[in-house]
Amino acid sequence: MAFGPAVGYIHEVLFRQLEYLVALSRERHFARAAQACFVSQPALSEAVRKLEEDLDVPLVRRGRKYEGLTPEGERIVVWAQRILADRDALKNEVGALRTGLSGRMRIGSVPTASGAVSLLTGPFCAAHPLVSVEVIADLQSDEILRQLQNFEIDAGITYLHNGLSEHFQAVPMYEERYVLLTTAADGGARSTATWADASRLPLCLLTEAMQGRKVLDGVFAEAGLRPSPRLETDSVATLFAHVRTGLWASIVPHTWLHVFGVPQGMRAVPMVEPARSVPVGLVVTTREPGSVMARALADIARHTDVAAALERLPGDSGAR
Repeated sequence: MAFGPAVGYIHEVLFRQLEYLVALSRERHFARAAQACFVSQPALSEAVRKLEEDLDVPLVRRGRKYEGLTPEGERIVVWAQRILADRDALKNEVGALRTGLSGRMRIGSVPTASGAVSLLTGPFCAAHPLVSVEVIADLQSDEILRQLQNFEIDAGITYLHNGLSEHFQAVPMYEERYVLLTTAADGGARSTATWADASRLPLCLLTEAMQGRKVLDGVFAEAGLRPSPRLETDSVATLFAHVRTGLWASIVPHTWLHVFGVPQGMRAVPMVEPARSVPVGLVVTTREPGSVMARALADIARHTDVAAALERLPGDSGAR
């Protein structure tokens, strides 16, 4: 009679052990992993030690402090992430069948695309009122793909390219193009700006490690130019703030005009010679059955005209 509850308890203990191991791999520190799992450090350490005993393999390199996972531990973490993701997917699937989609969805975005995220999360939350959403908007493209593979996020919004692995599928959303952002005094009466024009201005740009900056550097190189920004940041909002001071100019994705409009006293004009655009879209894994959250968000993306929405600016407080 007690067999069923006993099996359930064993499963729950195993899931907890796997969660602790994944947290330890992510945090690379016993105390931080314990804090992330809302348990004491001794409880987490004992659970990981018991998992090693059950699997009869060392998972953690132990010294005076945490020294990393063993090769066996690294492989077990991959399996643990898959098992936990399948458990969560199963729970979400069953919950959706009973009461509708519920739980928490995690979206990762490159900073340049974070202004467009609300065009998906708005209709998604309206369609699924029992779901809460977490948006991580400061990820690089490679990090988004890594976190998708490791089940750390359900979906990503990033640049699309031909080399996307077969492990991922993409839903195109819009073409990112670029505008020169200056003060009204610097912008003059020009209706467009060339990349050569921009190269002669005191620029503030995204950092070189970010995909959005790599795109800009590629266009500059195509025009035989190399930008020398005096200020770099990982935040598009920070670019706007610096241009506002009147000391800087910047090149920003047109999508951010949908968020900020063209602030008073500033101008945003299209970049030409060459005119370039880069596809941006929603990326999810192809693994089946996969995340029910990701499937629902992808369905929203397929039926939302994000490109058209991004053309509508909040007010019209400046020249474009």
